Amino acid sequence: MQSQNQQILRYMKSRPIDPLTAFNAFRCLRLAARIAELKEQGYKIVTEMKEQNGKRFASYRLAK
Repeated sequence: MQSQNQQILRYMKSRPIDPLTAFNAFRCLRLAARIAELKEQGYKIVTEMKEQNGKRFASYRLAK
């Protein structure tokens, strides 16, 4: 079984991920922590702040 980090990384290879998507797809409650761990491993990840229905959240994608 893949770790959440591996699952998130595989997902981000084709599209951005946000906290709601991470929860629904992988039951990940701490996406920012998983992203920080991936950055520590050397992955270049871009953070973009979004707003939807008056709520702000981060969306993450792999840098090109």
